[in-house]
Amino acid sequence: MKKLVNIIFELIKKNKEIIMYGIFGVLTTLVNIFVYFILVRVFNFHYLISTIISWIISVLFAYFTNKKYVFESKGNNYLKEIFAFIGFRILSGIIEIVLMYLFVDTLTFDDLISKVITNIVVVLLNYIFSKLFVFKNKSCN
Repeated sequence: MKKLVNIIFELIKKNKEIIMYGIFGVLTTLVNIFVYFILVRVFNFHYLISTIISWIISVLFAYFTNKKYVFESKGNNYLKEIFAFIGFRILSGIIEIVLMYLFVDTLTFDDLISKVITNIVVVLLNYIFSKLFVFKNKSCN
């Protein structure tokens, strides 16, 4: 039993970044969907406006959690890092808006189901962008 526990802890240690990204990716997605739901269902905002607002709030949440807990970035070039982060999030945000339009207006899917599907795609893209371009080095950027 002790050996199994050690194997599990070793796997967690080796995959900490992906596990943490998964946890905060889920939390970011929940923030995004929650804000979207409130704006659309409670305040009757248009779904595209709600998508933009929920995206902005979730990007802010994601930057701070990714920097501190996922990639543990210690870089001191904050402007470069945050502009890169926001730039790639704008790209994924545009992809999200296009996918929402495609799913809801063109394919007539339910907007909430479309939002969940779209967020899965966006979370995967954001990990790739962050890993390769934004938080490239934990000690300095």
